Amino acid sequence: MSKVRVLIVDDEALSRQRIRRLVQGEADAEVIGECENGVDAVAAIRAQRPDVVCLDVQMPELDGFGVLQQLGDGPSPKVLFVTAYDDHALRAFDVHAVDYVLKPVDADRFRTAFDRARRAHLQSIAAGRLDELLDTVRRVTDGAPAPGNDFSTSAAASSAAAGAAPSFQSTASFGTGHAGDNAAAGSGYSESRYASRILVKHDGRMFFVKVNEIDWIEADRNYVKLHVGNAAHTIRERISHIEETLDPASFARIHRSTIVNLNRVREMQQWFSGDYVVILDNGTRLRLSRFYRERVERQVGVV
Repeated sequence: MSKVRVLIVDDEALSRQRIRRLVQGEADAEVIGECENGVDAVAAIRAQRPDVVCLDVQMPELDGFGVLQQLGDGPSPKVLFVTAYDDHALRAFDVHAVDYVLKPVDADRFRTAFDRARRAHLQSIAAGRLDELLDTVRRVTDGAPAPGNDFSTSAAASSAAAGAAPSFQSTASFGTGHAGDNAAAGSGYSESRYASRILVKHDGRMFFVKVNEIDWIEADRNYVKLHVGNAAHTIRERISHIEETLDPASFARIHRSTIVNLNRVREMQQWFSGDYVVILDNGTRLRLSRFYRERVERQVGVV
């Protein structure tokens, strides 16, 4: 099994040495480089594509949050923040850091945090290994069986005969209806613009989640979590793409990292600085930012 590749970013030499020793104490990890400022960190992350970055928050010129902002939609390693101030914790989670460790770095606390980063990295690998299988599924359901795959051909034929083959968007695992919905057009697949179900892959199996059963959706870097009752299903997709596939009559983007099922909203309460708190039927409280407020009001017919 390949080792977890770690980049250390900190403007303090002693702190870098401490973190290096702790990483070297992990049998399945290796340090691939060190940076003493944010500018070099951005270049190193883009060039070396580490699996995990131990990232200092406070650095001259470009701090840890600035590093992630510079990366944008580029390489997205698992980030373990290292900070001297506990008040950075909430912001660290807001940018989807795996965990954070306070200076001076405690060995046991670091191991716990690094273990989370390792598990997050391994989960990403597992998800990626299913991509080829999902590509095959998409080709089959679109009527184009994978070359040399007799099973795909027979599966497509069986599904068509059963009249229940789900259709998929070309770039994501979304079902948009059932066969027979567009019989007048002579097609076996629905031409509906919006998704009716979403394909989830977990522990080597795949299943569909009905869109109308989703309470809310949460962004997690290159992933999203579908919250359905007490369950949460993670899929490899960007929230902006999810938003495009959902019916705006039922779903609204209320924050850069949150989409809500409007049918689950019980009430909205005014908060600070033009923001609102959205309360769902199950008691979940979500933030409606002022940036999205006018658009949500138009969707629900307030303005």
